[in-house]
Amino acid sequence: MAETIHQTMTEVDGILFHLSKMGHEQVLFCNDAQSGLKAIIAVHNTVLGPALGGTRMWAYQNEHDALRDVLRLSRGMTYKNAISGLALGGGKAVIIGDARTMKSEALFRRFGQFVQSLSGKYITAEDVGISPDDMVHVAKETSHAVGLPGKSGDPSPVTAYGVYMGMKACAKIQFGSDSLAGKRIGVQGVGHVGQYLVKHLTDEGAHVFVTDIHEETLRYVSNTYGAKVVEPALIYGVDMDIYAPCALGATINDETLSQLKCSIIAGAANNQLADEQRHGKILMERGICYAPDFAINAGGVINCFSEVSGNSLEWSHQKAGEIYQTILTILQRSSAENRPSYELANQMAEERILASGGLNL
Repeated sequence: MAETIHQTMTEVDGILFHLSKMGHEQVLFCNDAQSGLKAIIAVHNTVLGPALGGTRMWAYQNEHDALRDVLRLSRGMTYKNAISGLALGGGKAVIIGDARTMKSEALFRRFGQFVQSLSGKYITAEDVGISPDDMVHVAKETSHAVGLPGKSGDPSPVTAYGVYMGMKACAKIQFGSDSLAGKRIGVQGVGHVGQYLVKHLTDEGAHVFVTDIHEETLRYVSNTYGAKVVEPALIYGVDMDIYAPCALGATINDETLSQLKCSIIAGAANNQLADEQRHGKILMERGICYAPDFAINAGGVINCFSEVSGNSLEWSHQKAGEIYQTILTILQRSSAENRPSYELANQMAEERILASGGLNL
């Protein structure tokens, strides 16, 4: 028993160290045996407003992977909301489990109770593995859930539109024109956001390659939009102009960097760089134009904020369109100052946060 307690305390010390290092305000571990709920809610920062960020449902291999993911994602939301000019802080939640087999009304209602216990400090919405219908169950127990049917709804279309506009900004910098017609674009992950992005790209005349771990989804996207299917492990080696990571993060790493054949990286995934500093610098040295993930994929949170603030869906679409200018500014400053684009994006977000009261980043 004593050995078990010592091990547990050591793990707690490690968690607290990471929270302090990353500047988190609060982390809530949620467990309910009856519904099968195992979840973590991370509130990174509330200087600019309540921490808004989606809930992700994923079959993590272990709790440590889930904690690592939610800490990185919640910190990213702080930067995303700041650089987008929203009166929101950053937070995120993860539910540990298979989204295809473990969902139930009881599980989501219990999760909603945990969200409500934070008294508005954290506002949740959809993310990977979660649908607007799932949020309906969450909202039965909390007033702090957005992205509901009949309101702002599924944020995926607005996220995809923002990524599309940010990609065009990258093309303007890299190719001299923001037209994507004829460009070879690899989209990794064709869930809700990826599918909407593929539609934008094929409508403009791009040649699109797609990959995903779900074969049924791949067949649908290929048949609907005429995209060419590529095996997941082979997407990095495709001869493409633009690589669009739209699944989970850290796909830009030591192994994939040696395979990538592209001039631009612009996608919807969070935490795309496995090692932000090292891999961000390598991309700059190789002349690859990188659109910082939290800046280009902010359309979803913009959509959710419209529900919180009472703005219209038209406002969300227009605001997401401004991602074009945000990415353009980041890349222009990156080139002028000879600094990696992720570094400029971080600085721009931090300047807004610090101007509003400071933050231990």
